[in-house]
Amino acid sequence: MSVFADLVQHLADLLQPLFGATAAAAAIVLFTAFVRLLVHPLSRAAARGQKARRALQPKIAELRKKHKKNPEKLQKAVMELHAEEKVSPLSGCLPSAFQLPAFFLLYHLFSNTKIGGQANELLTHQLFAAPLGDRWADALGEGGMFGAAGLVYVGLFALVAAVAAFNYRRTKLMMATNSPLPAADGEQVPGMGAVGAVSKVMPFMSFFTLVTVAVVPLAAALYVVTSTTWSAIERAVLYR
Repeated sequence: MSVFADLVQHLADLLQPLFGATAAAAAIVLFTAFVRLLVHPLSRAAARGQKARRALQPKIAELRKKHKKNPEKLQKAVMELHAEEKVSPLSGCLPSAFQLPAFFLLYHLFSNTKIGGQANELLTHQLFAAPLGDRWADALGEGGMFGAAGLVYVGLFALVAAVAAFNYRRTKLMMATNSPLPAADGEQVPGMGAVGAVSKVMPFMSFFTLVTVAVVPLAAALYVVTSTTWSAIERAVLYR
């Protein structure tokens, strides 16, 4: 943890001449961008996987007809088809999963008053009037919704809401365009229930970011907002 704290502090020191008191916040944005660049190959693979899954739908429809009276054989045949074509039904989850360690590092870094037995100097940094170690509840307690710190959160919430609305509209359109062929007699492909459940909640996932921003330290919230915005732009390019 102390090594990561030193990395963020050094990066903030480098950005100090350009960003002044918000240098640490700028360092977090830059760190987030670096993480997203590292994960970008996985995002590209997820985009290719979605196109491959779309191409498999006619073959899956044929398997449904062939094994409609034998769910076990249908499940096995569908899994074998995915394996043969080297397509993972859950490949789209990998980019998000690989970002979790970076998020939790920031969360713990700005949740502890001491790092390596010494006072955590990063907690003294701010994003404008809001300390990076505080939460939305702290901003509300100090000056209310429209206090100096509260307005920082208003800006973040507005950005997240705009990105969430964009993602919601785009995801709904993509799901309508790329939806699987319906199963015979309203049946789902056995073994694919988890994928279907994820698909149902996927359009709303971006709105959950509003809750995350409200309850985590501002530094972690800044990571989430930056990553979500990056994701929206990245998906618009990769899935165009």
